[in-house]
Amino acid sequence: MRIQRFIYILLFLGVAACQKPVDYSQVITDGQYLSEAQDRITEVIIHDIFSPPVAARIYSYASLAAYEVAAATDPSYESLLGQLKGSEKTSFQVPQDVYPPLASLAAYYHTGTALIFSEDMVNAHRDAAFEKLREKGIPDDVFDASVEFGKQVGDAILAYSKKDNYHESRSFPKYTVTNLPGTWEPTPPAYMEGIEPHWRTIRTYVIDSAAQFKVSPPPPFSTDPSSEFYKLAYGVYEAVNKANKEELDIAMFWDCNPYKMNVKGHVMFAEKKITPGGHWMSIAAIASKTANADWKKTAEAFALTGISLHDAFVACWDEKYRSILIRPETYINQYIDEEWVPVLQTPPFPEHTSGHSVASTAAAYTLTQLFGEDFHFVDSSEVNYGLPIREYDSFMEASAEAAISRFYGGIHYMPAIEEGVWQGKKVGELIWSRITTKPQNLAENK
Repeated sequence: MRIQRFIYILLFLGVAACQKPVDYSQVITDGQYLSEAQDRITEVIIHDIFSPPVAARIYSYASLAAYEVAAATDPSYESLLGQLKGSEKTSFQVPQDVYPPLASLAAYYHTGTALIFSEDMVNAHRDAAFEKLREKGIPDDVFDASVEFGKQVGDAILAYSKKDNYHESRSFPKYTVTNLPGTWEPTPPAYMEGIEPHWRTIRTYVIDSAAQFKVSPPPPFSTDPSSEFYKLAYGVYEAVNKANKEELDIAMFWDCNPYKMNVKGHVMFAEKKITPGGHWMSIAAIASKTANADWKKTAEAFALTGISLHDAFVACWDEKYRSILIRPETYINQYIDEEWVPVLQTPPFPEHTSGHSVASTAAAYTLTQLFGEDFHFVDSSEVNYGLPIREYDSFMEASAEAAISRFYGGIHYMPAIEEGVWQGKKVGELIWSRITTKPQNLAENK
């Protein structure tokens, strides 16, 4: 009996020795898990009602963490730490049993969760994603080591984020309405106070300062019907009054106003809206999937797009609270037609320049460098918010439509759009010329 048992043991050990280690290398190949994590962050950004500039900050740091894992584990990618303002070159010690794409995902979740309010919403999504990955055969020791490394990288990015003046700016004074002729004042229906009046003080990633690409100021304020300013306002008035279906569709598709309020009788309630940055981060995900990009290329696209959006908003907000220009809705109601309402609800900050024009152009420039000029994509970013898809043959085509949508929607004069496009392109060009994700390019720059 003992001999038989001994034989069974030998057979078992022989079979076990012949079994091959579990191959989990193909569990994560593309950027789908990262895109789903980003979608969840977007949902929470909407839920927590973060402003467009703050939303761009959240996306940029979370995406940077995911990318830094790629750079730490693949020599064909260059770390951005040491290239970005205020950052230090960091050499992460990568444990041997780390599964890089899982570590990248963990870094994204860890960093993004630390920057929002409703942490439980993200944690629940993370836990479900992790459980699904465990079931696909990633060994426990590899799984735990990967998540721990992702947290380590995420902590380094969070430490970097704490020095950007954001937390200090939370205690800065609110914007005080001046009541001077031609200056911004709160608009209906909620008459909200000016959002982020001190955003110019937030550290940029690449551009030298918030005012590096200072735009031309708006035309002098005037109520004279023969003045340039009056004509610009009347142009917005007529654009809304004569808008065709295509123009209205464009306006609604690019609305991206997280502060939209609906009024029914005496009840006012908010409507879910993605931010401009959220829309372009979604386009980055769509482009990555369309291009069959792997997880590293997806992380790269997210990081560079997020950085572009962040610096674009800092530059734009610098001008907004320099010129503090009156919105078309206020001007038209006071001097042209008191019953007039724009197609889109006016967001709660000054007019010049158009934030969507600056941010969209900067993001589109970056995505063009990554995926090419002639890149057809189907933009389904707004489907979850009740809007249909739109198709574009290039990122710049999409950004141009996003910019003009503000005119069709009745919330910007044309100079704000034109100057915004110029400013966004300058931001995008500078970012692309100063930082790189390719080691060979960094060597050439030096």
